[in-house]
Amino acid sequence: MNGSIRAGNLFGIPFYINTSWFFVLALVTWSYGSGLAYEFDSLTGLAPWVLGLGAALLLFASVLAHELGHSFAAIRQGIKVRSITLFLFGGLAALEKESDSPGNAFWVAIAGPVVSLVLFALLTVINTVLPISGPIAAILSLLAYLNLVLALFNLIPGLPLDGGNVLKALVWKITGNPYKGVGFASRVGQFFGWVAIAIGVLAVLGVSQFGSVWTILIGFFLLQNANRSAQFADVQEQLDGLTAADAVTADSPIVSQSATLRQFADAAVLTTDKRWRKFLVVNEADQLVGTLSVSVLQDVAREDWETVTVGDRLQSVERDAEVSADQPLLEVLKVFEEKRVSELVVLSADRSLLGLLEKAAIVRLLQKRSEVTPA
Repeated sequence: MNGSIRAGNLFGIPFYINTSWFFVLALVTWSYGSGLAYEFDSLTGLAPWVLGLGAALLLFASVLAHELGHSFAAIRQGIKVRSITLFLFGGLAALEKESDSPGNAFWVAIAGPVVSLVLFALLTVINTVLPISGPIAAILSLLAYLNLVLALFNLIPGLPLDGGNVLKALVWKITGNPYKGVGFASRVGQFFGWVAIAIGVLAVLGVSQFGSVWTILIGFFLLQNANRSAQFADVQEQLDGLTAADAVTADSPIVSQSATLRQFADAAVLTTDKRWRKFLVVNEADQLVGTLSVSVLQDVAREDWETVTVGDRLQSVERDAEVSADQPLLEVLKVFEEKRVSELVVLSADRSLLGLLEKAAIVRLLQKRSEVTPA
């Protein structure tokens, strides 16, 4: 993951720490260590800074517990959690796919804030019931307060926050359309992003005492991610109902295994789009049996082209670069991202070859559908 360091596994889930997290760790350690040193004269030397570091680590442990709440709710629905990452503004649990119903989506979204509220209640009770005082009591009080803030902030009803996902689930339930839920919650998220930016700017200019530079940064964070969610919702709606077969390249580079290299050179290389450097090889039943690179013509003497067949030189197929013809285009887009490829082979149920699917072809299809969408 870009800019992130793998820190191990948590309950089988890959756990990453973004490099921005270390900046916040140092900032929280310094800030709270300074506060402890000022409030408690008995703390001398490195003591306030060690306690400040401990408080910072416990804070991030709370964020991690929040993300584990989302993760466990998703796992109960059979959804794989790809990773959990701690970064500048909190944490992120990356799920393999969305929930299959608005009710399930609601429970995944609400699970994180519920964990934070439970931690707030637990820490408050511990601090009240047990005979704890001094710096430890102050740290527990801070952690309880921050867990409450974490829960309430995340319940703001706009994407990418948990409240936005709750709103998305509610709109999905009412309209029956998950994409309308994402679009509506994204617009609400954009609104709150602009509000946060405005509040922060007014505070920096001295007009208001509420807000700070951090409010501006949080606003930009909300706005950027809400914009991304809105764009993705548009893509989802445009591609809804389309399959891999709908975007297969018309002039896909396909050649029969029985063809000679001479026929391959004349009929395929000389008449096909010159951008193709690798061809898909099919048998008599149009089933994919391998691939053939144009470079084979350089490896075989020209006088042997009449006798050597494509089948003699074909290479194995990379199975992880295949998709089925009836696979939804939205899932195909995820395959492109996961495999980091620009082309995928499209096969029917009996492995008959339909052709090649390029990532660029999906973009062109989106542009075409946008042009014909009624105003």
